[in-house]
Amino acid sequence: MGSHSLIKSNRKAYNYAILAVLCWSTIGTATKLTLDYLSFIQLLLFTSFIAIIVLFLLLLVSGMLPSLKNTTKNDILRSAAYGFLNPFAYYLVLFKAYDILSAQEAVVLNYTWPIALVLLSIPLLHQKISFKSIAALFISFFGIIIVVSGGSMKSFGMSDPLGVALALGSSVIWGLYWIFNLKDKRKEIPKLLINFIFGFIYILILALISGDLQHIPVEGIIGASYIGIFEMALAFTLWLTALRLAPTTAKVSNLIYISPFLSLIFVSIFVGEKIMITSWIGLVFIVGGIVLQQISAKTKTV
Repeated sequence: MGSHSLIKSNRKAYNYAILAVLCWSTIGTATKLTLDYLSFIQLLLFTSFIAIIVLFLLLLVSGMLPSLKNTTKNDILRSAAYGFLNPFAYYLVLFKAYDILSAQEAVVLNYTWPIALVLLSIPLLHQKISFKSIAALFISFFGIIIVVSGGSMKSFGMSDPLGVALALGSSVIWGLYWIFNLKDKRKEIPKLLINFIFGFIYILILALISGDLQHIPVEGIIGASYIGIFEMALAFTLWLTALRLAPTTAKVSNLIYISPFLSLIFVSIFVGEKIMITSWIGLVFIVGGIVLQQISAKTKTV
């Protein structure tokens, strides 16, 4: 590849990655606002349905739709399991956390998924953890304590215990999904489409049982459509494209750390929440610990 083509590919990778980060950065705001009109079950039902439509159109436009014919019974069984984790369990827990907590708390605590990923990799992938990695985890955990306590070490009164547990639990579910997904070598968009079809079936059954199919305002549908397009379908596709075009994934991947900080800014502007200084400080500790963990892992592999 010539230098001109390399520069062009690198620029495209950064453009796609920035667009993905911008999409993800608005989701905390969109979720909190849409929950004023829909229950968390209704929100997941409509967002997953919209995501299925978008993923189908992406397959159609890219010419990859015929690849679905190669889906085996084992692929379907895997998708049935993965679809239960994501979108069903992950977003159900996450949306409920947003329903309970302030948007800023949910945004920051949900960003602990890289921490959950490291901890889950120890028993599931048999990975060893270094002293530096342990120190990095403690830095991130300290950030979590700052956020849920509001800076007061004597009381955790700022946060709802159930909401905090759900927000942190969503990170564990995402970590599990990510690890299991490593073993699935199917192409991402066809795989994601089948996973979401199963996830939609699960959430539809839950909505029918709970009676959450009534009183659907237009504002809720608009908000759910935005989340389904930009969080569940488009952002993921943009991010995968960026990683594919990038000469090295490390520099592009680092852009993801911008997302939670932008999210807090958007929450302040559009939701109207006053962002507490403890949210900023806690987020810095959480992200700092994650970055230190990644540096430690790269140093170990060199």
